[in-house]
Amino acid sequence: METIVSALLVFVSTSIDYLVVLTILFASQGKKGLKSIYAGQYLGTGLLVLVSLIAAYFLNFIPQDWIIGLIGLIPLGLGIRAIFVDEDIDEEDIKGKITGDGSKILAFTSLTVAMGGDNLGIYIPYFTGKSLIDISISLVIFALGILFLCKLSQSLASISAIGETVEKYKKIIVPVVFIGLGLYILLENGTINYLISLITS
Repeated sequence: METIVSALLVFVSTSIDYLVVLTILFASQGKKGLKSIYAGQYLGTGLLVLVSLIAAYFLNFIPQDWIIGLIGLIPLGLGIRAIFVDEDIDEEDIKGKITGDGSKILAFTSLTVAMGGDNLGIYIPYFTGKSLIDISISLVIFALGILFLCKLSQSLASISAIGETVEKYKKIIVPVVFIGLGLYILLENGTINYLISLITS
């Protein structure tokens, strides 16, 4: 249950931007682009997760847990940054990236990877130290989450001003989850206790 909840929190917090983008894409592409958008979302997220799993695998060879815990500073920093830095999504810029003559699937995959670059800072510490069963459960949650995200975006595509609503809640959810995840990783690996012991000794 803990794995399911944590996987949901990680997916939701890293996918709120995608909700806005996907809504724009579904609204601009119509029915002809449905399969390409779905495929691009799965392929792009899959690439990000694959890179994260490879990095997490090698981090597992670090002998001291408290050192691994230091990567919790990444989501912690991203969460603090999200509080002070307002990053608006440019609708025209998104449309411009997918209006070329090349493969639509490749374009949507590239857009997903580009939008989710920061997600590596969340995925890598999240997957580090997890068992194969926990990783498998997380991947299932992510796969179902992508399907739900695409379906929701498709439904919202016809609703005006939806982007503003998502942006409003994103500014609350993202910092809270990122900071919480960072602190959890630091505590779980004993990093904070180790650093406190260094200061007090």
